Amino acid sequence: MTEWRTAKIEDIAQVLGGGTPSRTEESYFGGGIAWATPTDITSLDGLYIRATKETITEAGLKSSSTKLMPAGSVLLTSRANIGFTAVSQVPICTNQGFINFICGPDLVPEYFAYWLRTQKAKLIQNAGGTTFKEIARGVVRKFDICYPSVQEQRRIVDILSSAEGIVRLRREAQKKAAEIIPALFLDMFGDPATNPKRWPMQPLGQLSTFMSGGTPSKAREDFWQGVLPWVSPKDMKRHELDNATDHISESVLEETNIKIVPVGAILIVVRGMILVHTVPVARSSVPLTINQDMKAIIPVASLNSCYLLWLLKVLQPRLLNLVSTAAHGTRKLETERLESMMIQLPPLEKQAIFSDRIAELQSIQTQQSAAIAKAETTFDALLHRAFSGEH
Repeated sequence: MTEWRTAKIEDIAQVLGGGTPSRTEESYFGGGIAWATPTDITSLDGLYIRATKETITEAGLKSSSTKLMPAGSVLLTSRANIGFTAVSQVPICTNQGFINFICGPDLVPEYFAYWLRTQKAKLIQNAGGTTFKEIARGVVRKFDICYPSVQEQRRIVDILSSAEGIVRLRREAQKKAAEIIPALFLDMFGDPATNPKRWPMQPLGQLSTFMSGGTPSKAREDFWQGVLPWVSPKDMKRHELDNATDHISESVLEETNIKIVPVGAILIVVRGMILVHTVPVARSSVPLTINQDMKAIIPVASLNSCYLLWLLKVLQPRLLNLVSTAAHGTRKLETERLESMMIQLPPLEKQAIFSDRIAELQSIQTQQSAAIAKAETTFDALLHRAFSGEH
């Protein structure tokens, strides 16, 4: 059995901070030196960082407290989103949102980065601050780390990187599957902005009925103790909605003007600052209710709801052009503008074929989501076992 040793981090790795060159000096940025910020790490899909969104110059490096570290350095986010790690494959420096490590000869960088991930709860527990949480270098450098021989560390890294690679491949496959649907729409119907296939055009208002939503009184606790989904803009993160964060009781339908939105209705956010960059749309797959910042669009028989959902998704630029600004600065999408928007209306049979293909793709996506969850569970179990003494 491999002998494991215990040491303070500061005894087997050099612990460094980061810094930011002055933003008022243009000559400090845009050079050839990789300079990481926390978003470079939190958005990684894997362990390695190869490039950063921003770079600095030699002058910028010298002007700040950041240090240029060699490839193989380990980066740990130490503010706000604490506990994200990466191993640099290029010489790199960071801003002050990191604690950085240059590993000594007894510590494999990848092993150390994976180990740090298992310490996230401890890092957060030891973080201080009021505006945002931050873990201090002086605290982390005193952490004890248990580690085996370099050979054994590399064996553990090989196992973990293989498991993480499977997770990454699953996510990439899911992302590609998601890109198929808009491409399929354009292939079958053409770009709705130009209507190259010359489908008949009609105003959306003539092809659908619009429903409004509302908010039950917060003073009535019984209104908020039911199981009926009450959808608000924060729920509009999926294509199909079968639930919501908040739920209301059936008595709301009897005592207020709030109505049930039927299955197959298209839900659209019509008020809020999210309309600055996105007009969220989704389709209801269960009966539900909506709040006052949304509308439900119920299509007529000649307009397939799945087709309408993806038509509106593809028409995002046009929807954004319809958004205006309310008196107090928030964004709004007026019903009259939506109702008057001209949309293409292919034969219902062709819309149905598209809907069937989408159902097939969504079935594949569901299987992929299950595969991703299984792969993530396997990786987490291996990560825990690698550093829990089960060797």
